Amino acid sequence: MSLSTITALSPLDGRYASKLAALRPIMSEHGYMQRRVQVEVAWFIALSDAGFAEFKPLTTGARAYLLGLVKNFSEADSAAIKEIEKTTNHDVKAVEYWIKSKFEARPELEKASEFVHFACTSEDINNTSHALQLRAGRDQVVLPGLDRIILKLREMAHAFADVPMLSRTHGQTASPTTVGKDMANVLMRLQAASERIAAIKILGKMNGAVGNYNAHLSAWPDFDWEAFSKKVIETPEPLGLGLTFQPYSIQIEPHDYMAELFDAVARANTILVDLSRDIWGYVSLGYFKQRLKAGEIGSSTMPHKVNPIDFENAEGNLGLANALLRHLSEKLPISRWQRDLTDSTVLRNMGVALGYAALAYASLLTGLNKLELNEEALAEDLDAAWEVLAEPIQTVMRRYGVQGAYEKLKEVTRGKTVTAEALHALINGLEIPQADKDRLLAMTPGSYTGKATELARRV
Repeated sequence: MSLSTITALSPLDGRYASKLAALRPIMSEHGYMQRRVQVEVAWFIALSDAGFAEFKPLTTGARAYLLGLVKNFSEADSAAIKEIEKTTNHDVKAVEYWIKSKFEARPELEKASEFVHFACTSEDINNTSHALQLRAGRDQVVLPGLDRIILKLREMAHAFADVPMLSRTHGQTASPTTVGKDMANVLMRLQAASERIAAIKILGKMNGAVGNYNAHLSAWPDFDWEAFSKKVIETPEPLGLGLTFQPYSIQIEPHDYMAELFDAVARANTILVDLSRDIWGYVSLGYFKQRLKAGEIGSSTMPHKVNPIDFENAEGNLGLANALLRHLSEKLPISRWQRDLTDSTVLRNMGVALGYAALAYASLLTGLNKLELNEEALAEDLDAAWEVLAEPIQTVMRRYGVQGAYEKLKEVTRGKTVTAEALHALINGLEIPQADKDRLLAMTPGSYTGKATELARRV
């Protein structure tokens, strides 16, 4: 059976392949190989500038050629490395040999070929490559995906800032809010979560087999290898990696920053699960209608149905993403002694975790863009819930010291169908100033929204 979108084992590379085009060049094995080549080239060029008599600074032409290997790295190049790996049975060594093969007929580079992968352990290349992948995945896919949802929520918060909506606490009618304020609540949570994701420093280490520069110092004992490593890691691309230097490690970078990043993404995803379920419920209540798509079918037997499938798809994929993200964050910071290999296979699934997240963001945004507010349904719901005005009435009664205010309203409203007439009769019988009576008599469930409109417009 040939591999195609219809035979792919993962739906990310099958049913949903077209929706993840932006992530695939970054988080695929091809993307991983390209970043390994990038790290090896950056280290090699930096070594030529370190002042060693044995490795003179590279010419401008050689530098341009090496950087071109990174910039123009193709799927054919990845396939060539995989072919070498069949012999080496070692993926990083295959990258090293591939780079050296590109030095053929270039005397300047051939002479310096032993400085490719010089004093490096495989993890010096792998951890920095993973870091480059994660930074790109975060900055180019995850954060933009969240930003698009944030922008949509802000648009909804402002557009519906003054549209009253019955709240439901514990599933029961509660003090009204506005649709815009409900969206603003999620917006502010998601914005804070996104900022935490963006603030996480992406770390890298290049310090040898167990983090002590042992091999480096055996070659040049008097050279400041730690400062050199820091410079390579923190110098901006393309001559450096543009990461944050990790000074202490065993063979592997400890992966604590990865755990922090994955946990932060999972927290944002949890907020979106909450949103997906709430919107699903509002669609069920009729607060929102969904724009129809020509030819689309909601049920194989019930032609009337327009199902909230985008929010269901988002919720399901957010759950898958978080299951993987949480495993990654729990497992990766743990390594037996100075290194075991359990992190290697797990790290190859970073793209799967981010893929499900990216897929969910796209589905959720599609769903939000389909929504049309049904103000008639919102108004009908409010008009059938006059009991929510028991709260302001008893609060005003308390202001004026009316004894047993809460209990009196409880007796009139709890578990009963409350009418405007019944509440007005109660208000007219209260011993409170007439101005406050008039204010309470003028109040409706739809007008009792506090600062909701102001708060929604302010975001």
